[in-house]
Amino acid sequence: MKTLFSFRKTFSILFFGTVGVLFVVPWYVLAAPSMTTSLSAAGLPDFADLVEKTGPAVVNIRTTEKLKIGQGLPGEADDEMQEFFRRFFGTPLPRQQQPLPSPRGRKSAPPLLSEEEVPHGVGSGFIISADGYVLTNAHVVDGADDVYVKMTDKREFKAKVIGSDKGSDVALLKIEGGNNLPRLTLGDSDKIRVGEWVIAIGSPFDLDNTVTAGIISAKARDTGDYLPLIQTDVAVNPGNSGGPLINMRGEVVGINSQIYSRSGGYMGISFAVPIHEAMRVVDQLKTSGKVMRGRIGVQIADVTKDVAESLGLPKAQGAQVQRVDTDSPAEKGGIKAGDIIVKFNGVLIEKSSDLRRLVGNTKPSSRSVVTVWRNGANRDLSLTIAEMEQEKIAGKEGKKAKQELTANALGLVVSDLTGVRKKELNVEGGVVVDTVEGAAARAGLRPDDVILRLNNTDVKDAKQFGVLVAKLDTKKLVVVLVRRGDFAQFVTIRPSPP
Repeated sequence: MKTLFSFRKTFSILFFGTVGVLFVVPWYVLAAPSMTTSLSAAGLPDFADLVEKTGPAVVNIRTTEKLKIGQGLPGEADDEMQEFFRRFFGTPLPRQQQPLPSPRGRKSAPPLLSEEEVPHGVGSGFIISADGYVLTNAHVVDGADDVYVKMTDKREFKAKVIGSDKGSDVALLKIEGGNNLPRLTLGDSDKIRVGEWVIAIGSPFDLDNTVTAGIISAKARDTGDYLPLIQTDVAVNPGNSGGPLINMRGEVVGINSQIYSRSGGYMGISFAVPIHEAMRVVDQLKTSGKVMRGRIGVQIADVTKDVAESLGLPKAQGAQVQRVDTDSPAEKGGIKAGDIIVKFNGVLIEKSSDLRRLVGNTKPSSRSVVTVWRNGANRDLSLTIAEMEQEKIAGKEGKKAKQELTANALGLVVSDLTGVRKKELNVEGGVVVDTVEGAAARAGLRPDDVILRLNNTDVKDAKQFGVLVAKLDTKKLVVVLVRRGDFAQFVTIRPSPP
């Protein structure tokens, strides 16, 4: 670093290294180092004490999955296929060992399938109780067979997943590490203010105990299915997921969950689940291991200004009912297409997402009053809240049903895509991979992959997929069109013989 020139003893221009970065600074900053320290301390917060206090309760989370690995055929994992998997999946296809020759020179029979533990993902979390309850994101542990929690003192524990909720992206873990573990204090996310300083601690790119800082940019962003999220400009990257968002009092106000990005990396906008909303989910996960959400059976949209004026509404607010499901609580309660739902249990509906969250947080089988605007007047309707159907699938009955299924000749257990998932992927059909082993595992498929086509046939649902697989000639290679994230690619699988 050196000074290139000065003028009128007011400003100096500094040149750092060879990167060509210029900074204009007051001359007295160069002349008085002690003054620089005091100005920095007065103008910006010092996070050192805060990090020292909260850091020990933040943990690194790594997950693994168990794949059944067996004997492949010679030449199956040649260099061309290795390059294909490196480009598409980001990791090379595991090379298969050749059969060992017998004492007389003959090849022995292929070995039986063996189970191998392989890395699944990494993330962050934080301890919320001295007896070992840990909070993280649902997507951090989704699809994992085993979850490991590592603390800052290098102790590592195998964690039990108490429950996980995709709707809120919250998961609750439990580790057995005594009754005096460091823990974080929970704050009140309802009282946060836009512009206040916050920090994030986590493991971006598996770099443990990384601290980043920023401010709260906005509150109640409509980016979550059932939760209004906190927007910040704190640097959050892959691996930060599940870590705490901490205010200047050392209290957790959110769980870092999402980023807005066009590149896959941080671009200045990140989102966190409000901690008070997350704890509502935790209470249910502790009790039953799942979250029950309510539904009334309507398709809704926001009310535009033109619609509000035409219908005589004071302003554009509420949820416009576009469709009422047959035999739903809404239909039984008298709600009709064209109604504007303006209140739910007395709470004003500003936008359609408000109704979705209020209904979702209502206990099924409870009675609720819905106020609708119809023919220029308000009308109160009473109805009984039903349970969200997709949550039933994710509950104990759905889990039991999946466990009763056996993998097919491809080594896959699949299920139907939900309507929400189809809309996200912009597809009309397909199946999601629940478990993978054998041939499909060797081909590189993973849980949560979406299969859109089998050979030359579009896949509609799990039932049709099962029929197609049952008719396969196991002596021939199978080609499946696999969607993973935003990319789709054909993958060849050699079926396992019966």
